[in-house]
Amino acid sequence: MKVETATALAEEIGDRLKQARLNRDLTQSEVAALAGIARKTVLNAEKGKVQLDTMIAILMALDLTEQIDLFLPQQEISPLQLAKLHGKKRQRASGQRSNKNEETPEW
Repeated sequence: MKVETATALAEEIGDRLKQARLNRDLTQSEVAALAGIARKTVLNAEKGKVQLDTMIAILMALDLTEQIDLFLPQQEISPLQLAKLHGKKRQRASGQRSNKNEETPEW
């Protein structure tokens, strides 16, 4: 699949959502009820116009959340990023301290 624009990719994902719904023999209204959203929102999602949280709700309603790992696998921290973070690790605690010299003067 070669997609030229973000809009084209969104429409392709919408088509796939629609096919997943049809494969489960569910109406847009049934998916909307399962996802807790309006039927029109499902319609818009199938056109590729959907917010991320709504997309996740639809994926949950269609029992497709395991597909997220195929869509976007969990990213490991790269060695380069790990090296950048290493220099910023805390070296000591910074809790509240009392200055003993002020509390108990030494003569």
